Amino acid sequence: MTTQQPILTADALLERGLKNLWYPICPSHMIDREPVSLRRLGKKLVFWRDQDNKVHALDDHCPHRGAPLSKGIVMGDRIACGYHGVQVRCDGTVMRVPGSPGCKLEGSRPTQAYHIVERNEAIWLYNATENIETPPPLVLPEELDADGEFSSFLCYTEWKGDYRYVLDNVMDPMHGTYLHKQSHSMAEGDNTAAFRIRDTDRGFVFEKEGQRDVNFDWTEWADTGTHWMRLEIPYPKTGGPGGNFVIVGSYTPISPTLAAVFHWRCRKLDGWQRDTWRFLYRNRLEARHWNVLEQDRVMLEDMEPDANQNEHLYQHDMGIVRLRRHLRNLAKAELERMQPGKA
Repeated sequence: MTTQQPILTADALLERGLKNLWYPICPSHMIDREPVSLRRLGKKLVFWRDQDNKVHALDDHCPHRGAPLSKGIVMGDRIACGYHGVQVRCDGTVMRVPGSPGCKLEGSRPTQAYHIVERNEAIWLYNATENIETPPPLVLPEELDADGEFSSFLCYTEWKGDYRYVLDNVMDPMHGTYLHKQSHSMAEGDNTAAFRIRDTDRGFVFEKEGQRDVNFDWTEWADTGTHWMRLEIPYPKTGGPGGNFVIVGSYTPISPTLAAVFHWRCRKLDGWQRDTWRFLYRNRLEARHWNVLEQDRVMLEDMEPDANQNEHLYQHDMGIVRLRRHLRNLAKAELERMQPGKA
């Protein structure tokens, strides 16, 4: 039984996520000693922790007959398939075929394995084109540096729709003035604005001209081997110590109709101020931020899947246009590398 493979296009690549990048997959607490099957990046993957609490990931597909490895038994750094007992190590190597010892499947490496890093309450996966020994380091913004000056909370949710609509939403500071105008942190500032794009050494900033530290006034897009976005929202004094409230976001496709949405909510403080803010956040502020996020979810989920085919954009949308063009160029470059004879 075979099916014809669809012709790859830049849009098809973007729909399931670009290769050779780090992606956040799920919160750390979702992975334990029992195998867990998750769909991400156009694939079905199996995750588990070994006896040392290290997370491993493979394609959820036994190389023997294609049974789900997630229905098998964890044996430390390997999984024994529940269908015929074939043991696949965390690097994708078949270690044992108990029903036919010494067969050619033993010792082969037919299963795609993935490098995993656990950072900031999340599981990150390197979406390599093939099995590689050493991935590039996971480089995150300073707000997510475990030894830095910022304290953060992970907010994880899943939204119906293409993850690229989430990217568009974050690259749209002006919607905060209208959609979130009742928010305790976005009630101030002008309801009209001119925008500009400022290039950086890792991406670009889309920002309002003449207004800073008043509302949701700018968004940064960055590529550091993983794609992330950052924005700042000024906090009123009732928000506790620590200055502006920083949000770092990263978004992973689950399927064309479902997105994994990661936001880290951060503030720069230490000592008693850090403890005060963390207590205040959990007991008062977190619910307010979920309310804001819910406004975004409802708006995006109610948009038609082809809404971006019927747009009439204006000056406030320069950042969205720039980001879409940038991602499409990355996808075209990936397609070019996939051509025969290309590195």
